[in-house]
Amino acid sequence: MSNLDRQATLSVCGGRGFVVAEPVRELLTPRQVRLGESTEVRRLLPNLGRRMVGAWCFVDHYGPDDIADEPGMQVPPHPHMGLQTVSWLHQGEVLHRDSVGSLQTVRPRELGLMTSGRAISHSEESPRSHARFLEGAQLWVALPDEHRHVEPHFQHHAELPHVTAPGVDATVILGTLDGATSPGTTYSPLLGADLSLVSGTETRLPLEPDFEYAVLAMSGEAYVDGVPVLPGSMLYLGCGRTELPLRAASDASVMLLGGEPFEEEIVMFWNWIGRSHEEIAEAREAWMTGTRFGEVKGYDGPPIPSPELPPTHLKPRGRVR
Repeated sequence: MSNLDRQATLSVCGGRGFVVAEPVRELLTPRQVRLGESTEVRRLLPNLGRRMVGAWCFVDHYGPDDIADEPGMQVPPHPHMGLQTVSWLHQGEVLHRDSVGSLQTVRPRELGLMTSGRAISHSEESPRSHARFLEGAQLWVALPDEHRHVEPHFQHHAELPHVTAPGVDATVILGTLDGATSPGTTYSPLLGADLSLVSGTETRLPLEPDFEYAVLAMSGEAYVDGVPVLPGSMLYLGCGRTELPLRAASDASVMLLGGEPFEEEIVMFWNWIGRSHEEIAEAREAWMTGTRFGEVKGYDGPPIPSPELPPTHLKPRGRVR
């Protein structure tokens, strides 16, 4: 999925100096962003108060949208570099095409994982004949410097491991949870899991104290460490936790995101992650001139042009706390 914001800005993210080293409860408010003709998303990361959670650097939540008489998701070809995209659905289907020749329909609770590496372009769309409702999340993972120029590739995993307990079913999307490991390729220590909670469930999940964590509420009424988290909002939890209390006041679903704090400072602009203004400018020039990012074949429509890149260079940020 793309960041289609035509007023995109340069952002500096990452660096351990901006990580909260102790347990906290910071509720993040989403920003409403239009994506294509009929999809509106709630953007949780990057957020004014929080840029990253481990290597997770971008989180959109969308739906449930009734698209029975709508085209649904229609995201034309666009570029990525320096990151992985994670497509995660609860309802509906998304057809993925990319410039390395992938063509894959991703369905609910299947992992669509695209590693952009040095350069890739892709499109995402609801199939012409599609389910009535569309609901899910789109997430990006920043690649560390030693891996950010890997060859681009796409992985699809229809079957993922589960961790179960009374009233809880956790699907491990990326990384490892309670001994269960996803087959998805990762390049830094991180975790992504989808938790289905039965109404009335109270449980505690094991966590890694060296990871920082956040919980994205997908549906229902859930309490995370005593804090009510409504669908489409996210609670940042900091580091230093060995377990996480969860309580479901109704049937609910949440996503647990975590990872070792990302040591490097990165530069994000539109759909690219680099390390400098100059690198982003080079990527933009390559996309606008039709070089480096390849061609997405089969999508009915032109690629998305890049927004203008601000001319000024970024300055290092001050510490959050």
